[in-house]
Parts: sequence; C-alpha cells; structure tokens
Amino acid sequence: MLPHIGEDVDDTGSRSTRLRALPQVQRLLEHSRAHVLITTYSREEVVAALRGALDAVREGLLSDETATTPDEDGLLAQAEARLARAAKPVLRRVINATGVVLHTNLGRAPMPAAALEAVVQAGRGYSNLEFDLATGQRGSRTQGVEPLIRELTGAEAGLAVNNAAAAVLLALSALAGGGEVIVSRGELVEIGGGFRIPDVIRQGGARLVEVGTTNRTRLADYAAAITPETRVLLKVHQSNYRVVGFTAEASLEELSGLARARGLMLMHDLGGGALTDLRGLGRPYEPTVRDSLDAGADLVAFSGDKLMGGPQAGLLAGRRAALDPLRRHPLLRAVRLDKMALAALEATLKLYRDPARAAASIPVLAMLAQTPDQLQARAERLAAALAGEVEARVEPSTAYAGGGALPGEAMQSVSVRLEGPKPEPLAARLRASVPAVVGRIADGALTLDMLTVADEELDILAEALIAALVE
Repeated sequence: MLPHIGEDVDDTGSRSTRLRALPQVQRLLEHSRAHVLITTYSREEVVAALRGALDAVREGLLSDETATTPDEDGLLAQAEARLARAAKPVLRRVINATGVVLHTNLGRAPMPAAALEAVVQAGRGYSNLEFDLATGQRGSRTQGVEPLIRELTGAEAGLAVNNAAAAVLLALSALAGGGEVIVSRGELVEIGGGFRIPDVIRQGGARLVEVGTTNRTRLADYAAAITPETRVLLKVHQSNYRVVGFTAEASLEELSGLARARGLMLMHDLGGGALTDLRGLGRPYEPTVRDSLDAGADLVAFSGDKLMGGPQAGLLAGRRAALDPLRRHPLLRAVRLDKMALAALEATLKLYRDPARAAASIPVLAMLAQTPDQLQARAERLAAALAGEVEARVEPSTAYAGGGALPGEAMQSVSVRLEGPKPEPLAARLRASVPAVVGRIADGALTLDMLTVADEELDILAEALIAALVE
C-alpha cells in the first residue's frame, strides 16, 4: 500500500520531504483550475482524478530517487488528462486501413446511411415495436423485417434474431432438441471466438452424429446414419475455410431428396449470407440465400452483418413448417433483436429491392465493387497529401473479404507504404488518434490499404498521419 501524505518512508530524508510536500486533495480543489474542471465533470470525478494523480506521483517518488514533484498546476494537468481519458468512449470510430472488409475485430460491416438514419429515428422516442398501429393490438416484433425476408429470398417464412449463432442454436433447439443432427465431418467448423458447430448442437439439446471424413462425405454416408432419432440434416457452408484436393460432398439437392424421403428437415448454415450474386460486383460466385432455398433447403440461417452489409443479426428463411416451431420456442425471447437493430435491418433489406441502389449504398457491396483504378487514385491522393512529411510509396497489395466470407479469395488492392518511421510506435500513435486508425504492418513498415478506406476519410486519415509522424 502506498504511504499517505505526511507518512515517513524508510529512505532518504529528501524523499520523505518530497512526499510530505505533496498537497492535500482539498487544497487542490480550491485551485481555480479545479473549479473549471468541476463545471465540466462532477466533483466526485474530479476528486477521484486528483487522488489518482497524487497516487501516481507517490509511486514515482518511491520507485525513483531522481523523480521530481510536480507543482499544483502539474498535478491538476495530470488530473485533467485522466478525466479526458475516462470521458472518451471505449467504443470509438476507427478508420479501417487493413484491407479486410468484414474485419470482425473492427465491427464487421459498416452500415448504410439509410440504416443509420433508421436507428436514430427508432431510438429518439417511442415506436410501434410490438404494437399494430392498424388494429391497436399487440403486434409482432419482427413485423417489419419478415415480409422483406420472404420477398428477397422467395421463402415462405422468415425470422430475425440477434446473430447467426443464435439463429442456428434456436433452430436446432426447436427442430432437433432431444434428437439427432447429422453433419459431415468436413463441416464441423469453428467460427470466431472459439465457437464450434458441435458445441452449438449440444447446447441446443441435440446429439451430434458425424458422417464421412474430413475431405470426402457422400450422400450414402448420411443415409446410413439416419435412425428413428434423427431430426435434422445440417449442411454448413465452408464460409471461413476451404478443403481442396481429393474431396467430395453431398449437394443440397441430393440432401433435400434424402430429407424428403425420410421425413427430415434439411437446414443450411450459410454463414455470410449473400443476398445478391457477387459476380455482378466482379467477385467470385458465392451461394445466395435464394440459391440454398431453390436447392431444397427447408431452413437457411445467415448473418446480417457480413456480406449482407447490415447490422449484427441472425436471419432465418425457409418453409413455414420449419419456422413455426422456432416462433413457439422459449429461447426466441432470449435471442430477439432490439428496436434499433430491427430498424437498421429493415432499412438495409429495403435497399435490396433495387440491386443497383444496394450496390451503391451498402458500404460492403460498394467496397467489393471497387476497381483497381479507383484504388490507385485514392492511394495517390493520400501519398500526395503526405509529401514532405514521410516517404509514402504506392504499391499493389492483397486484400480480403474477411469475416468468414469468400475464404482464400485474395483481392487485388493498392496500399500506401510508409517508409522510415518505426512501424510499431507509429501504429500505436495512430490507434490513439481521433478517430483511431488501424493499418497493417508488413515487411518492417506500416501499410494503409485503400480497399477499406472511403474517399471521404482520406483527409481525416492524412491529418491523423501527419500528427502521428511529428510526435
């Protein structure tokens, strides 16, 4: 425990004198600078900050004989810095210069402007969250998104919960609880944060039945594993990995025929959940939700904040017979979406009614559709803004969709490489800027990938870089 003001320590008299010379908190509170701070922060916050500053000085004096004692202005400046740090929100805006579009650690998909406006409107006051304005009776929480899910996917029914893992958990709990779920060994994936498909199945109260091998699973493997306890055939899209080489898998069409013949449900965990054909954006084919349903899946689960480009959500689309048990399951209440997420989801889904509008206004789709010429121009503009401050080299780079989408698909991009300054300290200073900037360190230099930097962010990015370079 640190000594209190005026308490002797077993050291030189000089150190004891300096400790005793530290002012009392009450004396600091009488300083005019403290009065100003109390008008901005509460008195309790200012007192805590002053005590923290005094404790830090005491610790320094005890550990370092050469440490100096700050005057009252210095102590108040330290307290003010503490208050400013504490007031800064933990969840802050970040300029993503990593080249990873759906960066899980950076919040995945940035939302379209229409979704942000919908969030503001929903959060500003009361809303008809569970109220039918036409009848004046209690309404469905997902009344705004379910018709859109049906319209955009061709499904008989739709539902939305708080994320894709919750969607899978809810579905398996309602459809397979107490029974068996058959999955190929090659599809027992682990997603971010260590969550694994086998764990989700067990948590849903079902028993996992593995079939086939890591690289080859045939329709006959599923058929041989079916017992009277089997409830669901589960196919998991390889959204965050690829098995290549000597491989084989049963198609959705084949599994659909087997499920129908045996009276089972076929569920497809689609992961990223594209609602539009990415080939129209110049990217490789990725199965859409409609593709899965057309292939015979009874139920498809997918994410709202990955390739769909909306808020965090888990969406379910499929046959009415598959969705009805989920609506009656008690777990549904625990995984439901709040009003602001529902507002953002509805606004995002409405953009997909016009594919051209969606491609232009949903940030994820707009980023994926960028051309090399656009990226080159953006990189050259940033390099020009940094001229005279640092050697900024424009060079080709490789970017990725990220977030478990388009695995292994390297995308051609352009980066600005900062030569000269040590990359780790520079990266740390950029992370402390407002807004924070996160780039990529490669081959001894900090690089800023232009695929994930918007044109309107360039001036802000340049200012943050210049400030970080002179520190």
